[in-house]
Amino acid sequence: MKKIAFLFVLSTLTMAGFPTGKTKNSGLKLTDTITLPNVKGGFDLMAADVKGKRLFVSAQDNHTLEVVDLNAMKQLKSLPGFEEPKWVVYRPESNRLYVATGLDGKVTVLDGRTYQTIKSFQFREACNNLRFDVGKNLLYVGVGKTYGAIGIIDVQHDKIVGEIALSKFPKQFELDGNKMYVNVPESNTVEVADLQSRKVIATWPVKEAKDNVPMAIDRAHQRLFIGCEPGKLIVYDLKTEKAIASVDISKEADGIYYDQKRSQIYISCGEGFIDVFSQVTPDSYKSISKIPTVKGAGTSLFIPGLDVFILAVPQNGQNKAEIRVYKPMNGIK
Repeated sequence: MKKIAFLFVLSTLTMAGFPTGKTKNSGLKLTDTITLPNVKGGFDLMAADVKGKRLFVSAQDNHTLEVVDLNAMKQLKSLPGFEEPKWVVYRPESNRLYVATGLDGKVTVLDGRTYQTIKSFQFREACNNLRFDVGKNLLYVGVGKTYGAIGIIDVQHDKIVGEIALSKFPKQFELDGNKMYVNVPESNTVEVADLQSRKVIATWPVKEAKDNVPMAIDRAHQRLFIGCEPGKLIVYDLKTEKAIASVDISKEADGIYYDQKRSQIYISCGEGFIDVFSQVTPDSYKSISKIPTVKGAGTSLFIPGLDVFILAVPQNGQNKAEIRVYKPMNGIK
C-alpha cells in the first residue's frame, strides 16, 4: 500500500512539472520563427548585438545584410549592396559592424546605429571568416580562393597591418592566447599560427575525415572541435596536439558551438539536422538528440549572452527564408 501511495505521489509530481531526478534533455527547444519574405537563397554567418538584442545575418545569395530584432522577434532592416556577404562581426564598444564579402574581397565597416558605410578594406581575393581579438584590437580575416592567408586589420587605426600566409584558403578558425587554429579543408589540415611572429608553426593532418570546415573551442578544457562534412566531429587536445575523440554526426556540418554553461555542443548540418552532444568528460562525448530542420539549413549561431541558438533557414522553392530561435534545455547527463 505504501508503495502504491509513493508511486501515485511521484506520478502527480511529474505531471505537475516538478523534478523527479530524471530529466529528459533534447538539447534545444524551438521557441520562435521569424520570416524573411524578401530574402532569396541561402545564408552565411551571423553576429549578435547582445545589449541591443539585434541579430545580423549574412544573406549571401541575396547580397544583403539582414537585421533582426530578437526582442520583438521581427525583421528590422535589409541592407543591400554587399557582393556575397560571408561573415559579420559586431563590436559593441565602437557600435560598428564588419562585413566580409566573397565576390569583391572586401571588409566593409558600418555604423551600428545608422548602418551607413564608414570605410572598406580591400584584399587580394575573397574574404570569408572573421575573428576579433579584443585585447589587441585586431580583426583577423580569412582571405583567398587561389591562395590562402589570414589578413589583419588594426581597427583602432583603421588600417591593414599584415597577414599570415597559409598553404591554401582558410575556412573557420579560432583564437586562443597567442595561437590561431585554422581549418584548411583543401589540404585536409589544421594549421596552427603564432600570432606574435604571424607565421604557421605547426600543421595537423585531419585523418578521420575530409572537408574540415566548422570549428569551435572549449578554452577551459583546452579542446578544439572540428566538423567534417562527410559526418564526423573530431576533438583535439590542444596541450598534446592530438585527436582524442571522433564521433559520427549528420552530414554537411557548417556550424559548431560549445555551450560552456551546460557542457553541450550544438552542430548545425546542411543535411537537415541540429546534432546536440553532451561533453561527459573533456575526452568523452554522448549524443543527446538529432533535431530535424530543413535541408540546406547549416548556418547557425549560439549567443551565450542571450542564451539562445539561432538557425538560418534558406529560401527554397515555395518555402520562405526564416530565422528559427531555439532555447537550450537543461538536463541530467
